[in-house]
Amino acid sequence: MSTSRLAVDIGGTFTDLVLETASRSWSIKLLTTPAAPEEAVLEGARRILAEAGVAPREVGLVVHGTTLATNALIERKGARTALVTTAGFRDSVEIAWEHRFDQYDLLMERPEPLVPRNLRLGVPERVAADGAVLLPLDEAALRAVAAELRAAAVQSLAVCFLHSFTNEAHERRAGAILAAELPGVALSLSCEVAPEIREYERASTTIANAYVRPLMDRYLGGLEDGLRALGIPGPLLLMMSSGGVTTVETARRFPVRLVESGPAGGAILAQHIAAENGLDRAVALDMGGTTAKLTLLDGLELQRSRQFEVARAYRFIAGSGLPVRIPVIELVEIGAGGGSIARADTLGRIGVGPDSAGSVPGPACYARGGTDPTVTDADAALGRLDPGRFAGGSIPLDLDRAAAALAALGAALGLDAAGAAAGVAEIVDETMASAARVHAVENGKDTADRTLIAFGGAAPLHAARLARKLGMARVVVPLGAGVGSAHGFLRAPIAYEVVRTRAMRLEALDTALLADLFATMRVEAEAVVRPAAPGEALAEARLAFMRYRGQGHEIPVPLALGGFDAAELRGRFDAAYAGLFGRTIPRLEVEAITWTLSLATHRPLPAPVPAPPTVAAPAPTGARFLLDPATGVREAAALFERTALMPGMALAGPALIVEDETTTVVPRGFTARINALGQIMLVDDTAAPG
Repeated sequence: MSTSRLAVDIGGTFTDLVLETASRSWSIKLLTTPAAPEEAVLEGARRILAEAGVAPREVGLVVHGTTLATNALIERKGARTALVTTAGFRDSVEIAWEHRFDQYDLLMERPEPLVPRNLRLGVPERVAADGAVLLPLDEAALRAVAAELRAAAVQSLAVCFLHSFTNEAHERRAGAILAAELPGVALSLSCEVAPEIREYERASTTIANAYVRPLMDRYLGGLEDGLRALGIPGPLLLMMSSGGVTTVETARRFPVRLVESGPAGGAILAQHIAAENGLDRAVALDMGGTTAKLTLLDGLELQRSRQFEVARAYRFIAGSGLPVRIPVIELVEIGAGGGSIARADTLGRIGVGPDSAGSVPGPACYARGGTDPTVTDADAALGRLDPGRFAGGSIPLDLDRAAAALAALGAALGLDAAGAAAGVAEIVDETMASAARVHAVENGKDTADRTLIAFGGAAPLHAARLARKLGMARVVVPLGAGVGSAHGFLRAPIAYEVVRTRAMRLEALDTALLADLFATMRVEAEAVVRPAAPGEALAEARLAFMRYRGQGHEIPVPLALGGFDAAELRGRFDAAYAGLFGRTIPRLEVEAITWTLSLATHRPLPAPVPAPPTVAAPAPTGARFLLDPATGVREAAALFERTALMPGMALAGPALIVEDETTTVVPRGFTARINALGQIMLVDDTAAPG
C-alpha cells in the first residue's frame, strides 16, 4: 500500500526533499543542478528513500515546487515565442503602462518584451468592450500570419485579441486555425490563461505562459518518467503560486501559475505553525540560499493578490518587471539569502545582494570556485555554522576561504575579517527588517508585537536579531525549518482558481447573470480539482474585485456563497475599503469589475497545542565561540543537538541549536523554549512585558 509522501522544492541554491511516512519524516538538502534540475531531484529521491528504508512503490504522492519557470523568464531561456494580436496593437506589450518606474534614473532601462517586434503580428478583427463583434476575424490574413510564423520557426505562440475576456469566439477560432497550420507549436490563448480586463497585463501573462510552456512540458514529462523509472507509482502534483497544488496536466497547460511556487509552500507552512501556536498576528520569514521572502499573517489568513512581477530589470523595484496576472500569496522578496554577495561601495559602505553566488560557484566557503564574500561566509566566520554539519555534512565548509574573502572585503573598509563578517550580517538583517516594515506599511499594518516564524536554511541564524529590529519578542522555528517550504507542500490543498471580468455598477447589478457565471466557473474549477481529489469534499470561495467609479485599481471583497444583493455587496465593499484605507468615500458610485471562484480540498488548520510541563534541559554537547554583530562581543555559546531537546525544556543564550539543515542562534538575552510539538520558541527576555 502506498502510504508515504514525497515533497521536492527546487530553489536557486538548494534542492530540498522531505519524505513523510505514517510514523515520521526524513529530509535531505542537495545543491541545485541548474543545467538539469531533475538530476538533483532524482538523486535526492534515491538517497532519501534509501536512508528511510522506504521502497519506491510505497510513495503514494509526490508534490513538487520549482523555480524553473521563474528562472527561464529571468534568464530569457524560454522558447522562441510569437504573439498574434489584434491588428494595430502589437506594440502594447512594449508601451506597457506608459510610466517611469524610477523617475529619477535618467538611464532607466525597461525590461525587453519576451517577444521581439518582428514576431508580434497583427490580424484584422475587433471585439468591443461589451463583447459585440465590430470586425469579423480575417481568417485568410490569419493563415498568412501562420505561414510567416512557420518560416520563422517559432516554438510557442501566444494569442491575445482585444477584449477577448468578454467574447472569446475570435480567439477560439484563431486557436483552432493556428493549431492546424502550425502542428507541434505550443499554443496559449489569453481567454484561457488570463480571461480578465487590462490588455497589457493579459498579454504579458499569456506571453509568459507561452514562453515557458515548451520548457516546462519537457521538464515535467522527463521528471514523471524519471520518477516512474525509480519505481514511484504515486501521482506528481505541482505547487502553484496561489498556495494550492494541481495536476501535471494543468501545470503543463498553465506553467505561469508555477511562478513563486516555493515561497507559497513556505507560507502554507507558516499558516499551520501560527495555528498550532495560537498566533493571531505573525510574520513569516523564508530565508534560503538566494533570497529572503516575508509575508504577513493576520487571523491565520495569508495575504493574497492577483498580480505579480517577474524578471524585473531593477530586481526589487516595483514596475520594472513583467506583470503576470495569476493568483499569488502576496509577499516581499529581497536579495538577502545565504549566497547573497557582499561588497564595499565607493563611500566605504557594505552592500549585500541582490546578486547571489547560487549553487555554482557558491559562497567562498563551499570551495567550489567562488571567491566573493557572501552571507554564508559571514555566518561561518561568526561561529554560527559547524563546518562539518552544513547541509547534513554533504557540503563541508572551508573557514579559511571564508576568512580570505571577508578579509578582502574588510581591507576596503579598514576592518579585519571578523569585523567584515559582523558588518555583512548586520546589513543583511537590516535589509530584511526594512523590507518587512515597508511591506507592512503598504498593507496598512505594522510589524510590532507580531511573532516571527522562521524557516529556510538561513532564517534561524538571523531570526532573533531580525525580531529585535522589528519590535517582536517571539520567534518560532518549526521542526524541519531548513526544508520548510517542502514541508508546506505536503500541507497544501489541491486547489484551482477561475477568474472572469464582467463589469457591473451596483445600481445595475444582474444577480441572475452572476449566478450563471459562477455556475460556469464552478464547473471549470471542478474539472481541474476533481481528478486529483476524487471523492473529497471541496470548499468554494468567491471574491469580487471592486472600486469606486473612476478609480484605476480594485480591492478584493469576499462574497457570500448563498447569493447576495447590491445592498449587501455595498456593505462588504465599504468594510473592505475602510479596512485598507481607514475610511470610505461618500456619494461615489461603486462598481465590480472582476469575479473569482476558487475551489479547494478541505485542509483544516490544527488547533493550538497546550504548553508542556517543564523538563530539565540536557547538558550541552560542547561550546563554540560566537561573535554577536549587535554588541561586537565574542563569547562561548553552548551547543545543543536539536534531536536531544524535548518538549518543556528551556535554555538561555548564548547558545546554538544544531540540526542537519540549519542552526538556530540563541543570542544573549533570549531563552529558547521547546513547545509540545518540538518547535523552538525564542523569547526575548529584554522585551517590555505585554
